[in-house]
Amino acid sequence: MTDTPFADPYADIRDAVRQLCADFPGSYWRALDRDHAYPTEFVAALTEAGYLAALIPEAYGGSGLPLAAAAAILEEIHASGGNGGACHAQMYVMGTVLRHGSEAQKAEVLPKVADGRLRLQAFGVTEPTSGTDTGAIRTFARRDGDRYIISGQKIWTSRAEHSDLMVLLARTTPAADCARKTDGLSVFLIDMKAALAEGMSIRPIRTMMNHATTEVFFDDVPVPASTLIGEEGKGFRYILSGMNAERILIAHECIGDARWFLDTATAYAKDREIFGGPIGRNQGVQFPLAKAYAEMRAAALMSERAASLYDAGAPCGAEANMAKMLAADASWAAGNACLQTHGGFGFAEEFDIERKFRETRLYQVAPVSTNLILSYIATHVLGLPRSY
Repeated sequence: MTDTPFADPYADIRDAVRQLCADFPGSYWRALDRDHAYPTEFVAALTEAGYLAALIPEAYGGSGLPLAAAAAILEEIHASGGNGGACHAQMYVMGTVLRHGSEAQKAEVLPKVADGRLRLQAFGVTEPTSGTDTGAIRTFARRDGDRYIISGQKIWTSRAEHSDLMVLLARTTPAADCARKTDGLSVFLIDMKAALAEGMSIRPIRTMMNHATTEVFFDDVPVPASTLIGEEGKGFRYILSGMNAERILIAHECIGDARWFLDTATAYAKDREIFGGPIGRNQGVQFPLAKAYAEMRAAALMSERAASLYDAGAPCGAEANMAKMLAADASWAAGNACLQTHGGFGFAEEFDIERKFRETRLYQVAPVSTNLILSYIATHVLGLPRSY
């Protein structure tokens, strides 16, 4: 499927990622899905090829590429039938460490992340009682000499069982003592092995898709004060850039999903014959696919725009949110059209459609729901009164 008449600056990267993904076909992902298992071999291959170090500066052993390159990597993983959710956090969490970590933290951690000695996959923000209301989190880090004592609970912390490090957002000043609810939050770079030995625990959550998500509990867990990223109390603004990167990268994953659905559906519509000809000649089959394709292309343009603004250091909150929403809608529409095109066969495990269908549905809800994005656009772009 031809997506653009213009030269793609990341065409070589895309080709190489597709070649790597060819070693991990649908049968690989289906087996993992049945067992709710982590794609260890796939993540190792991406790491060895240097793709998970794409955003790490060359000085620390990475490739020093822009976010747009990371977006291309994740898009091609999804367009090839895989799922970048197993490792995408290492890309969007990276910005918090790069922009706000101390030189000592970066020198200690980044080279090891780049070559695979450490995995930075866990992002501890959401809590059971706060949801997307980040300022309402209750996990508290109390200063005690040269350490902090952390108590609380995180939920939907994906890949916590498969990560050596976690970027954790916790309150360090009681909300009652803050002028704004987003004040008094701090970010920590947690050594997961050490924290597990000191009272942290992890409980897996089984979901309708294989996403390795968990609950994480902190029961007076001590961590060195040196794990604090940046200044105490300024953590909310530190993670905002990471959240924009997260939305942009996941938007490209959704574009990849939409491409896979459309490629799969159009190939089937050309080959499947009934009533004397291919089903693809019927407008009832053609039109949903054509509309989904147009929606995918439009979402791709917004996603590319958001990535270019991010890489230029320009404000991109509105674009990142719109890209994620439009791309999630496009992938869901393409998934519906693909499933409908295949009819009963779309529900058969061996076609991979039902797996991808479940996986792409997630992005109507996470990492931020469509309704919250609409509220953001209404308030911050259109200037309407806040509804929350």
